[in-house]
Amino acid sequence: ALAEVAKMGYKQIEVAGFFGHSAEEIVAMLNKYDLELVGTHSDWTDLRDRFDETVKFHHAIGNKRFIIPGADLRTREKLDAFIDFVNDVTPRIRAEGIDIGFHNHAGEFQPNEDGLYVHSELEHRTDMFFELDTYWTFVAGRNPVEELERLGSRVRMIHLKDGTADGNGLSLGSGEAPVAAVRAKAIEMGLDIVVESEGCDPTGVEEVSRCMDYLKSLD
Repeated sequence: ALAEVAKMGYKQIEVAGFFGHSAEEIVAMLNKYDLELVGTHSDWTDLRDRFDETVKFHHAIGNKRFIIPGADLRTREKLDAFIDFVNDVTPRIRAEGIDIGFHNHAGEFQPNEDGLYVHSELEHRTDMFFELDTYWTFVAGRNPVEELERLGSRVRMIHLKDGTADGNGLSLGSGEAPVAAVRAKAIEMGLDIVVESEGCDPTGVEEVSRCMDYLKSLD
């Protein structure tokens, strides 16, 4: 997969899971294909249960952004406990040279079971950075460009994705999300752009190749 995306012209990657590979193997693969690691999607419980071991691994692979790809925050109790954890661990992990962020889906912009808007609570009660998934923001009924403007420096990177308004993901340029406008705003803000495409139609490699072709067409 890394060889294929490197040939397409992708220069940076974000990892979601390590699939049993050692830190040394990961570094070797990145170096082989001249790819830069810009962040990982990692389970927050890794920091809760194995802080030292987790930090050591992320140091070894050269990762400086530990991004939480969602959590079960359906109730006030769960949300409060998560925020307490984040506020406790944030200074500890930053002291290790790693920043901590949160990646949204649609639900964080909609009320949870206790009527709380999770993203708003995280914005006001933590100082995590945000990796805004602009497609899921769109599915939630928000304008992703306006959200980028509103969040400003709290956003460090985005997921650029396309699909239908009802949550069916498609390759870039094939759906209803405002991909071109989002890309332009992200470039203006100096954000890292992570291309994400979940359809794998007919394969993941072919889908992300179409995404790159679309991005090149915008230039």
